[in-house]
Amino acid sequence: MDLSTLHTFRVAACDLNGQMRGKRVPPSYADKLVKGAVRMPLSALNVDLWGADIAGSPLVFESGDADGILLPTDRGPVPMPWLDTPTALVPMCLYDDDGAPFAGDPRHALSAVLDRYAARGWSVVAATELEFTLLDASGNAPQPPLNPVTRRRLSSEAVLSLAEMDAFDAFFTELYDGCDAMGIPAQTAISEAGIGQFEINLNHQNALRCADDTWLFKALVRGLARKHGFAATFMAKPYPTDAGNGMHVHFSVLDDQGRNVFDDGGPDGTDTLRAAVAGCLAAMPGSTLIFAPHGNSYERLVPSAHAPTGACWAYENRTAAIRIPGGAPAARRIEHRVAGGDINPYLMLAAVLGAALVGIEDDLRPPAPITGNAYEIDGLPQLARDWASAVAAFETDPLIARILPAELIRYLAMTKRQEIARFSDRPSETHWMSYLEAV
Repeated sequence: MDLSTLHTFRVAACDLNGQMRGKRVPPSYADKLVKGAVRMPLSALNVDLWGADIAGSPLVFESGDADGILLPTDRGPVPMPWLDTPTALVPMCLYDDDGAPFAGDPRHALSAVLDRYAARGWSVVAATELEFTLLDASGNAPQPPLNPVTRRRLSSEAVLSLAEMDAFDAFFTELYDGCDAMGIPAQTAISEAGIGQFEINLNHQNALRCADDTWLFKALVRGLARKHGFAATFMAKPYPTDAGNGMHVHFSVLDDQGRNVFDDGGPDGTDTLRAAVAGCLAAMPGSTLIFAPHGNSYERLVPSAHAPTGACWAYENRTAAIRIPGGAPAARRIEHRVAGGDINPYLMLAAVLGAALVGIEDDLRPPAPITGNAYEIDGLPQLARDWASAVAAFETDPLIARILPAELIRYLAMTKRQEIARFSDRPSETHWMSYLEAV
């Protein structure tokens, strides 16, 4: 895409909440991006949900709110189909003035985990399943949107309904066109269990590219929904009594010959697979904040709601937190089912893949896989029970310290404590307005 032909274009990096932070720049910058022509405060990637500085952060007054350098990733530029004026987005990463990756940039955190796999001669292939809800956000409370065909408000679940998918054909057609233009490998789409809820799967690909595309896809969905007269949200729980939005991730690991290290030719998988599962289970309680980063996230993590609350694994069992799908042995993989749709995809993949690698490095062994309904099994290690508990567990967990930079752990804990305090000062019935299109 020729940036020099555009009126303006955007440059943006991903903050800790998964929001885009950056600038609108003229086409004269097109050839200067790789030279560090765009600078931005380091603190900009570590603001709270509303974009406010974090009180007491070492990135603000203590350091003079110093700038870092934005440099383009290998992902962009990509068009922005939700805007009326043709333009592009160049995804960026933030670096210190000396050229070192900024520790508070979540994309760098995932890159560092993947570098550890690369040191073994391995690469990670991953895919995400993204659930989102279309709704009418024009009133004082979210409500289902109007069916574009009947002009009546959606009122019931429509699992795998082609009629409901086709009612929103104009939106989904433009969504697939947008994915194609942006190079996002969108696969199947279905109507899900919630009212106005849908799911689209992205195809397996390099794990860093998977995170990039998940981040971009969320922006595309939200932008196109507004263009079509409604809103789209990845909130974990848009309605208190309806289904929540999850984001499952599938991953496998390839050696330097392209062989799947989880494949033993049979249905059970290798010892390496089981070590990766054990690492994911061990890190799961401390990782809760990554998988459930907002107050609203904990409304989804309740028993018997298709959202795991206990750390367990199983073969072909969707009640388990970690599922080993069936199918051809060459495609043996791990499905991690805990995260909500409101996550930061870079941090989520860093936590999952980092935990799996810890399990492999330490040659851990998981407990026996469960059978039956995970929600009826007593004694399973539990995820953090609420937002504040998740913050405390996250910042003190020794496995998290092996996965993420100490600075990022500190910045995220400070950010979430500030958000907890700020939400406590707001009427609970207005909280959805803050989350709607920010997560």
